[in-house]
Amino acid sequence: MRLPSVFRRTPFRLTLSFLALFALAASALLLYIYFASRAEAEGRAQAGIQRELDALTAIYRERGADALNAELIDRTSKGGPYLFLLMDRQGQPQTGNVNESPIVGYQGGEQWESFRLSGADAQGRVARRAAMGVQLQLSGGELLFVGEDIGDTEQYLYRLSMVLWGAAGLVFLLGLGGGLLVSRQVEGALGRLNAVVDAARSGDLKPRVAVLNTGDELDELGGNLNAMLDRLEQSMASIRHAGDAIAHDLRSPLTRMRARLEVALIEAEAGRVDGREALALALDETDDLLKTFNAVLSIARLQAASDIPDPEVFDAAELATDMAELYDPAAEDKSLDFQSEIERGLDIRGNRAFLAQALANLIDNALKYTPAGGAVMLRARHRSSGEVEFSVTDTGPGIAVDDRSRVLERFVRLDDSRSESGAGLGLSLVQAVAELHGGRVDIDDGPGVIDGYGPGLRVALVLPVA
Repeated sequence: MRLPSVFRRTPFRLTLSFLALFALAASALLLYIYFASRAEAEGRAQAGIQRELDALTAIYRERGADALNAELIDRTSKGGPYLFLLMDRQGQPQTGNVNESPIVGYQGGEQWESFRLSGADAQGRVARRAAMGVQLQLSGGELLFVGEDIGDTEQYLYRLSMVLWGAAGLVFLLGLGGGLLVSRQVEGALGRLNAVVDAARSGDLKPRVAVLNTGDELDELGGNLNAMLDRLEQSMASIRHAGDAIAHDLRSPLTRMRARLEVALIEAEAGRVDGREALALALDETDDLLKTFNAVLSIARLQAASDIPDPEVFDAAELATDMAELYDPAAEDKSLDFQSEIERGLDIRGNRAFLAQALANLIDNALKYTPAGGAVMLRARHRSSGEVEFSVTDTGPGIAVDDRSRVLERFVRLDDSRSESGAGLGLSLVQAVAELHGGRVDIDDGPGVIDGYGPGLRVALVLPVA
């Protein structure tokens, strides 16, 4: 028969394992307490018997057998836990509060033994009570036995052991009940986690785990699962949007390419032209398509990488200087004021080629969307936090605050940029490079209206120091 699920859960099995270890430890502790207490009681009894024996033998040595006999009569008449018996040379009882010596087979000297003593308990019932004693042959040949009834001590130890075992049993039952309760709570929490995972496996990414803000491991797991689902849902939405954007942005160049090839074919068949001009234009369109797909592959490679490929430590100022020199002629051709402010000693760890591509995308976007007569500024500096920042500021139309997070996604092109060439992958590649290097992309307003242009845009690639 299959056990209920609560008994098959790991928390319950761990509880049973803990209780088993507790039972072993408790048993060992209880046995130690029992035997240590028993040894202590027997030690006290033995010391008391020895004192009595020494006192009686001293009386015998100093005043003889008659004085010893009188002392035994006096002591037995007073009562108490001690047992006395004086026997003659033949072992016949003479004086004492026991009828015969419990030590059988006396061999001489001080002979100690533990034994059971018949007597009545507190309720008047006949009981065998624990006792111990010693027998000694006196110098005159008489035999002297001195013992002590330790039945009360044994009863106390028995009651103590029963209390301890009862307490251990109660703790075991409470632990078992607590284990069942904890197991049920964990089963419920894991059941909620599994329900969300099953829904996600079925394609429904909307359910989320209820986080109770208790700060425990299950809350942490639920929060991580929710974050993963948020990221997955965002990725799926981005993929759907990317598909729509690809269809929208690639339909026009593919349509133009087909039309030009068709016209070239018709004119070639008519013998008017050889169609090479149309083929050249189609080849340009093909190059643009290849650039788009290469950009998509680069972003996918960056997002799939677990670490920076081919990392090196270098001065970011050198990279910024090279990019400024590279784009200065392009800015001049478009009648833009292109300036740079570059600090030295900006050591970073990363892939130089990827960072160069990201910085090139930022500058290229600024040059593309800034009207003639505007200004573009490239900066490379240390932030007060110690991070290294590349920033490109322009006096173009800027980006609305609500759209600044969207432009970092793949294939996102704002309506104002549809007339410009491109596939909406420039800033998404910058974002992928930033994430790979442990950095981020910040988008803010530019310098404001300058000579009729603005408010402008400032895009910063922020990286940790090496």
